[in-house]
Amino acid sequence: MAAKKDHTAPNMEQFKEILKDKKLKATNQRLAVHEAMLTLGHASADMVVDAINACGGAKVTVASVYNILSNLADIKVYHRRLSSNNKMYFDVNTFKHAHLYDSINNEYKDVVDAELVKLVESYFKERKFRGYKVDSIDIQIVCHPRRKRSTKASVEA
Repeated sequence: MAAKKDHTAPNMEQFKEILKDKKLKATNQRLAVHEAMLTLGHASADMVVDAINACGGAKVTVASVYNILSNLADIKVYHRRLSSNNKMYFDVNTFKHAHLYDSINNEYKDVVDAELVKLVESYFKERKFRGYKVDSIDIQIVCHPRRKRSTKASVEA
């Protein structure tokens, strides 16, 4: 049974079923990575490691987490997102949606707007690109905060 992917990421039971269907073991590391991803939504390997370590979860390294995230992206559990700082981020939501990408803080936010996705897809469905076939459409709106975030350092200064 595959997880239903409409507007939610696969929960832990659905995730275990996906692993079983793909003949992968539900290792403590894989489960810890997915649990962290459900909390984070969009994350890099080091962010996932930090989240796992913060809750005292499985013992993992950045390299092992990156490999797990990449393998799960290969089987379509997550999507890859390359940021402007050349760091790979992963998105737990694989349904059709757009993203706001904060190019200063390297953060992603989901923009769930079926009308926008449909409009862009229908526009490009009619377009031909000589020598290319469109595999998918990824809507990413690059932005930056209007104001600087207040940090403890700037508050203390």
